[in-house]
Amino acid sequence: MRHAPKRGVDATLRNAVEPILSAVRAHRFGHGEGGSAPSDGEAEADVLAAVEREAAAVHKRLARDGGVFAAEFLGATGSGKTALVEALLDRRPDGERAAVIAGDVAGDDDATRYRSHGVPVVDVTTGTDCHLDPARVGRAIDELDLGGLDRLFVENVGNMVCPADFPLGASLRVVVVSVTEGDDVVRKHPLVFQACDLVVINKTDIAGAVGADVARMREDARAIAPETPVVATSAETGAGIDRLRRLLDRGPESHGDGYDHDHDHGSGANRADERRR
Repeated sequence: MRHAPKRGVDATLRNAVEPILSAVRAHRFGHGEGGSAPSDGEAEADVLAAVEREAAAVHKRLARDGGVFAAEFLGATGSGKTALVEALLDRRPDGERAAVIAGDVAGDDDATRYRSHGVPVVDVTTGTDCHLDPARVGRAIDELDLGGLDRLFVENVGNMVCPADFPLGASLRVVVVSVTEGDDVVRKHPLVFQACDLVVINKTDIAGAVGADVARMREDARAIAPETPVVATSAETGAGIDRLRRLLDRGPESHGDGYDHDHDHGSGANRADERRR
């Protein structure tokens, strides 16, 4: 059920990544697990299995039972996740009912921005944890009327490392990177691109000002995850937002959402259409 690394990864990049996997995962699993890394691979596998079960339960509640298409947005602080989701909210079709779960370490700044768009918002703060988890998302959707929703956006905590191994139960995972992070950011964080279904390169309107090569970023993303669509956007100018919306609307049949189900988004979308009619 978890988003497994996609096949076809460039061999050079794979070889470069393998030596750092253990250290990175030890850092991840130290958060929220008593402050220490698991002693062996079996303990790590147990943690992952528990997360996957919780994510599958959330996915069932949303997609199968509720007919709600959920998209998770993850990426570093400052990549523009909030602005992109706001742009998508502004472009939603007439009658589409959307909600947002806003994840942050502290504060309600993003939640306040989302509420200004007239949609239900649940603010989830994680304290010291550097990522959302499916248990937190499950509690957040308890506060939403799923029967009155068609689409749910979940913004994860700003981080390029910790969220990769913690699927939240969304039908689609979207990783957002900004040109302001440098055009080597994709190569530096290959695991998160392997864990996601859609790549967004954001703030392209200022690429020249910060000396970033968007084409290079796109090529790196395709080398790491060749089957994953890549879209270049600017939340400021609106460039690429309509294409991003179309890619989201294609659903997990086009991307592969990592869950064992029979066209959940198709049935969910049909139910949403029926409610709008």
